[in-house]
Amino acid sequence: MNVFRPLARLATRPSSILSSTSTRAISSTPLPAAPVTSRRGGALELGDWIGRLSDRSSGPPGVDIDVGPPQPHRMHVYATKHNTHITFTQPPRKDPANPGKQVDVLMSLSAGNIGFKKAGRGSYDAGYQLAAFVLKQIQERGLLRDLHSLEVVLRGFGKGREAVTKALLGSEGYLVRNKISSVKDATRLKFGGSRSPKPRRLG
Repeated sequence: MNVFRPLARLATRPSSILSSTSTRAISSTPLPAAPVTSRRGGALELGDWIGRLSDRSSGPPGVDIDVGPPQPHRMHVYATKHNTHITFTQPPRKDPANPGKQVDVLMSLSAGNIGFKKAGRGSYDAGYQLAAFVLKQIQERGLLRDLHSLEVVLRGFGKGREAVTKALLGSEGYLVRNKISSVKDATRLKFGGSRSPKPRRLG
């Protein structure tokens, strides 16, 4: 006796199966979709439901979540044979008063700002006193609170280059010295280009 014969008979007569009332009711009447409800009991629209899912991956409105490592502050030292410039900058951030402007420069001074005149601005003593003055201003203005790491960028080979280095290693830079993460050289090197000025020869 073949046990699969009744199944074969049903397969040859699909009209008898589809003609039943229960099958017609299932195939013709769609099931109602369950509405998405909130905790308060009200139904949510599709856009609101998607919006709530997207809000879970972001922070509160108006607050930017920074997942990357914090950028360091920078101290740019530009030492020429005539003067020494020190610029202290912070990571770029938006200005609350002017959203289209980024505030990054906290302090920019040269040897002329602390009283040195003419040829004295390019001396070793001028560079040392300028570095000591900048380090003191960083402490007095309360900038050490947000200073997590400092990057020193040196440019030029004037006497102020070594003077600023000595000031950072001396007693003037004891509060900033441990926060220095890297020291870089940004001196511009010329490859070809236009002809340089004639060297000045005295005597």
